[in-house]
Amino acid sequence: MAPPNPVPEHTIERTREYEAFIEELRSFHEERGTNFDPEPKMGTMNVDLYQLFNYIVENGGYDKVSDEKLMWRKMCEGLGLMRHNAPADAYTLKQIFYKNLAAYEIKKIHNQEPPPPEILEFTTAKGGSLLTRTLENFQAKGRGDKDESGDDGTPSRERRADETPGSGRASRGLREAPAPRVIFHPDTNSSRQTRQPSGHQPADANTPSQPQSHPHHRHPHHPHPRPQPMSQNNTPIPVHAAPHPHPNRGGASHGFNPTPLDPASALVQNYQPPPPQQLQLRIVDTPASNPDIFTRGQRMLRQPPSYTSSSTSTLIRASIPAGSLDGPNIYERCLLALRSGIRAEQAYGLNHLVKISYERGDKYKFSQFSGLAEGLTEFALGVGSLFYDVEWAISNDPELDEGAIGDLDGINGSSDILERIAQLEPKDVQDNFQPAEFTDHLTLITEAVLTIRNMVMLQENAWFMAEYPTLKDLLCILLCLPNMDIVVELKHFALDIAEQITPYLVLDSDDALYKTLLAQLSSNDRGTILTALRAIDRISMSHPTETNKLSGVPPAVLQNLMDWLLLNDDELMDSCLDFLYQYTAVVPNLEVLLRCTNVEHLVMHLTRLLSHGAKRTNKEITVSEAHIAYDVPSEDQVAPIPRDLLERLLSMEEHERCYAWLRCFFEEDPDSQITQIAIWQAYNAAFVDPLKRINRGMLNAADFIRNISTVYQTAGAQIVRDQGPNGEVQKFIIRGIKPRPHPISPEGREYFQCSWARVPGSQVKCGVLNLSVEKMWEHILMDHIGETRGEDNKFPNREGLFTCSWGICTKYRKSTKLTLVQLMVHIKTHLRAEEALHIAAQHKGSGADMHATTPSSASSAPKRPMPKLRVLKPANTIIMTYEETASVRDERNPNAPPQAAGIPLSAVLILRNIARNVVKTDSEEALLKQQRLQQGGDDSDDEGGPAAGKGIWNERLFRPVMQRLWEVFTENRLLAPYITSLFQLLERD
Repeated sequence: MAPPNPVPEHTIERTREYEAFIEELRSFHEERGTNFDPEPKMGTMNVDLYQLFNYIVENGGYDKVSDEKLMWRKMCEGLGLMRHNAPADAYTLKQIFYKNLAAYEIKKIHNQEPPPPEILEFTTAKGGSLLTRTLENFQAKGRGDKDESGDDGTPSRERRADETPGSGRASRGLREAPAPRVIFHPDTNSSRQTRQPSGHQPADANTPSQPQSHPHHRHPHHPHPRPQPMSQNNTPIPVHAAPHPHPNRGGASHGFNPTPLDPASALVQNYQPPPPQQLQLRIVDTPASNPDIFTRGQRMLRQPPSYTSSSTSTLIRASIPAGSLDGPNIYERCLLALRSGIRAEQAYGLNHLVKISYERGDKYKFSQFSGLAEGLTEFALGVGSLFYDVEWAISNDPELDEGAIGDLDGINGSSDILERIAQLEPKDVQDNFQPAEFTDHLTLITEAVLTIRNMVMLQENAWFMAEYPTLKDLLCILLCLPNMDIVVELKHFALDIAEQITPYLVLDSDDALYKTLLAQLSSNDRGTILTALRAIDRISMSHPTETNKLSGVPPAVLQNLMDWLLLNDDELMDSCLDFLYQYTAVVPNLEVLLRCTNVEHLVMHLTRLLSHGAKRTNKEITVSEAHIAYDVPSEDQVAPIPRDLLERLLSMEEHERCYAWLRCFFEEDPDSQITQIAIWQAYNAAFVDPLKRINRGMLNAADFIRNISTVYQTAGAQIVRDQGPNGEVQKFIIRGIKPRPHPISPEGREYFQCSWARVPGSQVKCGVLNLSVEKMWEHILMDHIGETRGEDNKFPNREGLFTCSWGICTKYRKSTKLTLVQLMVHIKTHLRAEEALHIAAQHKGSGADMHATTPSSASSAPKRPMPKLRVLKPANTIIMTYEETASVRDERNPNAPPQAAGIPLSAVLILRNIARNVVKTDSEEALLKQQRLQQGGDDSDDEGGPAAGKGIWNERLFRPVMQRLWEVFTENRLLAPYITSLFQLLERD
């Protein structure tokens, strides 16, 4: 029996996949805040983490491998990492995977959030169950249970069989639980004898005192019992009663045997049980009734005891569980710090609020923390005192009509906030140098606004803040701050907040926030313009019945939008088009656009954008199929050998050359045959002269015949008898193969022949074989037409008299004045058709052969030599040009065809809005009235009169671009439906 194959020694294979994996793993650990060793060591060997990760994942992952005994040893053996100490190697490998790859496996393979590093990377590799490990269950296990697996935990010495009590075999990794300790509690009662009630007597010195009452049966006049000390397992032990020793466990009272009571005692004889007492029931917190308090109580019970004194005061303090007086959580702590007015506390709270809002933004909600939105807004309003002599304050007095300039209406919002800001006198604030107190205060205000910005990224928070009127006043104040570098970040945060809350607002043209956002469009900052445009585009997005009409847009802003469309900035262009689409949907807005801007240029530019990012592709469509004919070749006729194939075969040695020639020129066919002399003469004629020129020999006839059955096992030499003119003759044949109609290359590609006439007008074809259309095209250009390459290795495009002698082509049969490019484009149509028909004929021929070899006809069917195709009429084809622009799939119907999207779609929608609404404007009516007056008629608008036909503005705007619109309609299939609706609007007008 052969020995098993040894596992190769473990080495690091530094492939591209390995390098990419290590970089991704490094980034993962940097984000997680843990240490990462890209090449950990096991002894003297470096471990390949990429190979280790794939091997462990293939075997089920960390948890599955850890759950099976001795599985980590098998992993060491499979990876070639096993050394001399198997337990130590297994634990080292497990520790390497645990520290570097365990959290990555949970994130990437199981798509779960890994446990925090405090209970994963920062601990030892004990046990498994990482997918279900949490802070609660891991801490409980860490204090009570111990995983003592020899392979999963720290390697330890195995216990002998005789060391395990009650078992005759070794119990590997198990330990006997130690006996619980009985803590000594001194008697704190008074040493003075007290009188006992009737029927009771003091206990003997050697008799343990009996408990006064059951823990659940308290005496009525003792409603508050004394605090009881806690044992090691957190079980209360009465101070006045010693614990009963277990008979099978050792300890301080192991050898103590109490004196039994005398059965003849009068007290025993006269004992009467006490009457039943009513139990005092109390509510118990359970996971079902009160899960929060129950979980908190369980967490406090797991806290270690913190008392050692036996005095009464210390005992009372120790009875209070640790962690029960923790105070408010971090969320409430930050909120209270923010509202405290103490600058140090506010800095602490805002620092943590920024981090919480960024990391826990999906769970941190304004609705769950009363006063958080008000506290952040009030603190952010302190920016007014930094740049103006004003203290902004929120007033919730409904009867406040006119207060100070800094009193903001907290109920309905301040409608005159912009007028108030305009009345303020700015302070002399330097942009480059500020006092430390100014900078610290501005930093805290920025953190407050950043917290609001992070939180409104959650949809529920954005809806909540949209209902808070004071936030709109704050945004107006922030966006109207002086144009200084120190407030740029603050303004961007304010614009981000506006972008998130505007979908839930209905702003008219007189609203202060709407005017403020429009004013930002005059900025030179690209980020400010983009965010302001997105905020305006989202106004009333969730209120389709209360759409903002975007009225009151200054003409300068409209001109800026048209100028920005000329920039090579897709993001800015997309935002401008979204704004114009909503703007042109309202007729009065289009009237302003006609009067204040050059709409003709806008329409021309929008038409140009219909092909933005387009890719033009050509597709050849066959109008009529080609007509072909088939000539049946002789069964002994072998195709000539191409020049390039001859050179490749000459470079080979015998017998490899013989094998390759047979595969290239013959194929298997059980019903075909070829004479031995014919196949030998074909091979001899192909190689005898070339081999003589290079002084190399070739096979003899006998070896060649034997090699045929080596290449084609179904072929064999036979002798058949045939009737000839002089009687019966013997014929030496090879049955089972037939010549190919066209040879193939050693890679399996088939050659096709040149059909160019050797002499113009003759039927003798060139017959040169080539593998590709490009080679055949170059052969015709150089060998038949006689063109040569120029100095730049290109053929000059000269003009002359040319003819086409391919097949039976009649288009250029006579000499025609053409350029060389025109002629070769025509010839290429022949080559493409020849190639396609050649492939089709090949498939048809193979199908005929397959049907001919069915069992029912194999014996009687005649031999069918492979036909040779001959093109009678080439196919008639046309080339169509398609234009493809941006597209998306419908999420509701993924199987539907792609739909138009992006900048071309926005452009055609704006054009459609202009064509629909321009005829409804006052400018259109003024042009019609002017036209009627020029024609000498009245200005009536009766049906059928001069004013019945409209569309003067459409004629002026769309007539110059109509040709381009038709081109896009015919070439762009995605935009064709939209342009069709545009044409319908124009035709109606």
